[in-house]
Amino acid sequence: MATAPSGRAYLRLVLLGAAIGIPAALIAALFLGLVHELEDWLWHDLPDTLGHTEPPWYLVVGLPVVGAVVVIFARRFLPGDGGHDPLEGLNTKPTPIAYAPGVALAALGSLAFGAVLGPEAPLVALGSVVGMVVSRLFRIGQQGTAVLSTAGEFSAISALFGGPITAGMLLVEGGIGMGSMLLPILLPGLVAAAVGYLIFTGFGDFAGLNAPGFIVPDLPAYTGVHAKDLAVALVAGVLTTLVIVAAHRLGRRTLALQGRLGMPLLLLAGGLAVGLLALAGRGLGANSQDVLFSGQTAIGTVAMAGSAKIVLVLFATKLLGYAICMGCGFRGGPIFPAVFLGVAVASLSVVWLDTSPTLAIGIGAAAGTAAQTRLIVTPLILAGLLVGTAGVDVVPAAVLAVAAAWITAKFLDRGVAVEPTPATPPVPEGG
Repeated sequence: MATAPSGRAYLRLVLLGAAIGIPAALIAALFLGLVHELEDWLWHDLPDTLGHTEPPWYLVVGLPVVGAVVVIFARRFLPGDGGHDPLEGLNTKPTPIAYAPGVALAALGSLAFGAVLGPEAPLVALGSVVGMVVSRLFRIGQQGTAVLSTAGEFSAISALFGGPITAGMLLVEGGIGMGSMLLPILLPGLVAAAVGYLIFTGFGDFAGLNAPGFIVPDLPAYTGVHAKDLAVALVAGVLTTLVIVAAHRLGRRTLALQGRLGMPLLLLAGGLAVGLLALAGRGLGANSQDVLFSGQTAIGTVAMAGSAKIVLVLFATKLLGYAICMGCGFRGGPIFPAVFLGVAVASLSVVWLDTSPTLAIGIGAAAGTAAQTRLIVTPLILAGLLVGTAGVDVVPAAVLAVAAAWITAKFLDRGVAVEPTPATPPVPEGG
């Protein structure tokens, strides 16, 4: 049975966790920067070069198909099948070093070319690879390797979500079944996340990389809590969970087609379908770029759309694109699109009931994250980061949204539903 490490063995793990934090954060920054630059070139510079003010129809339809070709190459010819299947949730199992090129290439082909998935899954995998490299260099045992792999993962998560608090809470909630045995594994991961985040905030004369925060800017201040808002939060929590579960079930049905069509053909068909959905969304008045991608940058757009038609168009096209991308074989994370869908559901109350868009973002993000991850506290932290100081009073409503989403999800788990975030690896033996 695993026992808590003590003495030199544990101190060594903590120090190695600190050492892992910086390279894991640098790799996360490099990957996110590469995705952003490639996305900007494909969807902005290329249309400008072709003489268009927005991506023409053939790029909207064609680029996701080209991305599918990239993913096919990564999955077919590089080890690791391009990383974890997004239908499995946010998988925190250690990633072998040899899988890193395939994970990175498949994620680039998915995220930069418009797939409706987020960057969190490849970041977790690449952070894990850093931990695996360090454990190999220092000849750490199997259980110690699991701890260092986790430390690398949460340094990368810290880079994405704006600090070590979210990473630490993911670590705690993901391994809560371990009880008091979780505490020894918590410290190396938190140290890695905190040290890694210095890459973005800076220290001493180093000003940091000035990465954009995980926040929706220019939100109106939300002050005071009203009974109507609490009722909206409860309804949004239930409806968002139904939507997320429906997306996963549709994704699994899409995946089932692989037996007849094969992985390459299904991926190409999925890329084409996503492009056509984006084109349809444009035809109905929405921005095709808000239909494509993870939805992170479009959260403010849907919350402040002011039109039920636009909200419903973005909701329907994003939902279908999300399900297709999860099932057809693209690679990326499932959390950010779930957040967008939760915000879209809550945003209908902005149009119909004149609630605050800040409230809609807070309760929608909390409900979407809870429905996808089956976690409770982490969704509240993410919602708080999104609304910032403008939405401090949103917290009570966000708690009700999480409660409604979590209870609904547990009720629906009797069928085929979303996979929860896996538990944290076991604590290493002392020695």
